Amino acid sequence: MRLSASAGGCFRSRMMFDLPLTSWLLLLLGGFAVGVSKSGLAGVSLVQVLAFAVVFGAKQSTGVLLPLLVVGDCCAVWLVGRDVVWRYVAKLLPPALVGVVIGWLLLGRLDEAAFRPFIGALVLALCGGQLLRMWRGDLLANVPHSRGFAWGTGILSGVATMLANAAGPIVALYLLAVALPKNRLVATGAWFFLILNLSKIPFSASLGLISPKSLLIDAILAPCVVAGLVTGRAVVRKIPQKAFDTLLLVFTAVAALRLVFG
Repeated sequence: MRLSASAGGCFRSRMMFDLPLTSWLLLLLGGFAVGVSKSGLAGVSLVQVLAFAVVFGAKQSTGVLLPLLVVGDCCAVWLVGRDVVWRYVAKLLPPALVGVVIGWLLLGRLDEAAFRPFIGALVLALCGGQLLRMWRGDLLANVPHSRGFAWGTGILSGVATMLANAAGPIVALYLLAVALPKNRLVATGAWFFLILNLSKIPFSASLGLISPKSLLIDAILAPCVVAGLVTGRAVVRKIPQKAFDTLLLVFTAVAALRLVFG
């Protein structure tokens, strides 16, 4: 169920309560998925991206979704932020901010849908590299710790988060590749995305993607984010480390495939 060609303009021109029930159900599901993805299951972010894009259109949905991501980041930092490994935040953040600027320039001029298959293909390549490392630990052992890998991953995550709010699986793969335990992985990702998503707000606002109406919708959906995060954390705590690594890789690959063939 995709809104008509006037979906983006429709969002601006009508009151939010004119949205049909099916759209609200999708948004509730998307808000819940935001929380689950912030618990450490980054590939679940596919659900929220799709749900919001169906209701608002691909471009407009990035601005509606952004404040909910910040809510999820704040809650995740509050719950597990003490386990953060700051050196990986410091490695990824500068190139990611460069990527945000690149994505902002592209978003203002081009259709972001054209870049989704490219982003998805790169994520699949990263998944393949991680599978190879899990199978043969001696291969590519030093690559994830190199400056070039951090910069490449950071720029890609910045572009992906501006164009499609799709950076979660990319960063999760990087943190998985450097062998962070699951609690440190979740905490480091939470702090990274809190800083990154806050930095995106002026860029999204300058493109008209955030408005008082969108913020009111975000306020209504915020409890769903908290519920999803609490649920996700309960699940993640019960998953053994090896199973968590495998599940994270599978979710990431599925999200990447959706970007490629979506």
